Amino acid sequence: MSLKEPYLIEEESTDQLDKRGIMKFILPSLFGAFIFLFPIVTEDTFNIPLGIITEYFINLLSAWLPIVVVTIITISTLLTILSAVFKPAFIRNSQTLQSLFDVSIGWTITRTVGCIYAYMAYFHTGWSLVYSDITGQVTFGLLTKLIVWFCIAAFLMPYLINFGIMEFVGTLSRKVIRPLFTLPGRSAIDLLASWIGNVNVGVVITREQFENGTYTGREAAAIVTCFSTVSLPFCLVIAEMLGVGYRFPIFYLTIVIAGLVSAIIIPRIPPITKIPNTYYSENSYQEEAPKNVSKVRWALIQAVNQANKSGSFTDQLKQGRDIFLGIAFALMPQVMAIGTTALIIAEYTPVFQIISKPMVPILELMQLPEASAAAPATIIGFIDMFIPAILASSIDAEITRFVIGALSLIQIIYMTEMGTLLLTSKIPIKFWHLLVIFMLRTAISLPIIVLIAHLIY
Repeated sequence: MSLKEPYLIEEESTDQLDKRGIMKFILPSLFGAFIFLFPIVTEDTFNIPLGIITEYFINLLSAWLPIVVVTIITISTLLTILSAVFKPAFIRNSQTLQSLFDVSIGWTITRTVGCIYAYMAYFHTGWSLVYSDITGQVTFGLLTKLIVWFCIAAFLMPYLINFGIMEFVGTLSRKVIRPLFTLPGRSAIDLLASWIGNVNVGVVITREQFENGTYTGREAAAIVTCFSTVSLPFCLVIAEMLGVGYRFPIFYLTIVIAGLVSAIIIPRIPPITKIPNTYYSENSYQEEAPKNVSKVRWALIQAVNQANKSGSFTDQLKQGRDIFLGIAFALMPQVMAIGTTALIIAEYTPVFQIISKPMVPILELMQLPEASAAAPATIIGFIDMFIPAILASSIDAEITRFVIGALSLIQIIYMTEMGTLLLTSKIPIKFWHLLVIFMLRTAISLPIIVLIAHLIY
């Protein structure tokens, strides 16, 4: 398809800018933006409507969620083993079932391990290092919350990605987003949703856009590793846990500054630049307006065309169902296996104490008190975002707690959730990519955080 063909297609659609088409774009898009982006102050914290809805259902269903998680992991593991050993026709003949359960031997073993871990954690039996409160119980507890996040987000996500708001904002913001982050303008809504909302929801939004052919592999990798930050409420939780909650405005501003600097630099250097800049599937969306059409009108044309292709309410439900099943059955057992194993290594072996020794002189050079105690916390965030705060909470020096807390929230990549979700997606990113990007984000962000910390302490 030539570059001119998308223009011809869209120009033929200009007559479709009637009230019905515009309202089909505006109403669902405003609903989606409200759910995923609108900040709400609740008591002493901030949240978005998606977070409030999810937390309500987590509390409502808390007694049932553990057995739901065990059931999903069991079904996933049994059908994966069944597919690997017997290759039954009902799986081979179903594109959905095949994509869920026809996986490599490595992932089959991982899911089996995850299933065993889940039963140990649920029944508090087996090896204590697996089901203890600092390993298996942590991962299992995360899954009981993640299953609700993914379920609600999956069915609401189509209203953010299918009805034109990404096309509309993308066309208008192209000249800012592209030179600043080397990303397409349509990623602006994705970047906001990834930054403000739940980290895993941000990854899923980006994954769906990549599979729909609107991001290249490099663009999708840059978004998920630079913008899928933890939610604003979680930042406040970490700040309070480390005793710096009274400084939350400057604490969060530090995260924003260091995070934006990292997001500007990392998409321009390896390994992101080495990831193929190709599309997973074909998409005719074109951000740049033709010379004879104003940018605002072109943005509206693109948005209305997308809204008109969105399908019926039933289609949105089917898409939400497919997104949820793809995450629940593929992700849950793998998070249980990888997350728990990583926590066992972190808690019961000296691995991180050993590999963090080079960080001690660096932190001392930056004049941070208790550098030896802080060093492991600077790298253990690769395993889980909560562990650095746990380690740093026993440090006496507030400036050091401030630095570790901010750094842990900027590093982004952690294997208990987000890393596993990425590795099981179709985005062309590998484990070593995640490790290198984690190190780069640490190297870029740490001096910025330390500088700000020294200015306020």
